[in-house]
Amino acid sequence: MLKVASYNMRKGVGLDRRRSPERILDVLCEIGADVIALQEADRRFGARTGVIPPHLLDERSDWKAVDFGMRAASMGWHGNAILVRKDATISWRAPIHLPALEPRGAVTADVTLLSGERLRVVGMHLDLSGLWRRRQAAAVMAHVDAAPERWPTVLMGDLNEWSAAAGCLKDFARHYRFAATGPSFHARRPVGRLDRIMVSPDLQVTDCGVHMSAAARKASDHLPIWANLEAVG
Repeated sequence: MLKVASYNMRKGVGLDRRRSPERILDVLCEIGADVIALQEADRRFGARTGVIPPHLLDERSDWKAVDFGMRAASMGWHGNAILVRKDATISWRAPIHLPALEPRGAVTADVTLLSGERLRVVGMHLDLSGLWRRRQAAAVMAHVDAAPERWPTVLMGDLNEWSAAAGCLKDFARHYRFAATGPSFHARRPVGRLDRIMVSPDLQVTDCGVHMSAAARKASDHLPIWANLEAVG
């Protein structure tokens, strides 16, 4: 069994308008996932510096950031980042360029945990426009399908989809199953299921939810979501 999580961390700016990477790490430590997809993990302007400094991640957590080699100061690509346990092995990683009117991207990595579980992870933050979301969903799935080797796959992120089962959700559902995590936005009073975890047929979700601690309700305008996964068969 392994645990995954997804978190739109809003560039570390909480509902008190204070930027605190330490608070984001506190929330992630409460969840204790093996693999984490982050959205809005980099600052928006300039060098797109990662919100969580590398030394802070190293000193105060059990994770390391997957290096996608796109921008020296960034944690990921267009704000998308993947954290894995420090003892995990990364055998492949890549940015995914998404069609969009404004800069958008996704990231993917093949992760082998110390316990031997293998997982292909995709982290994404899709567009506000429904038409572009569907194009981006198609691009993500095409990228996964083009990989030379099949791995158990989990797709995670902020899909920006308010509908219950239409748009890009309908597209993803043709090939992936959704974890029933629940509403995660807005953190103060969650009503929207904008954040999603989806798994390939060779994985099953044994438990899942929305992390609603006091720290999480203040650290971002989104709440983190999580799921426990097991291989089928």
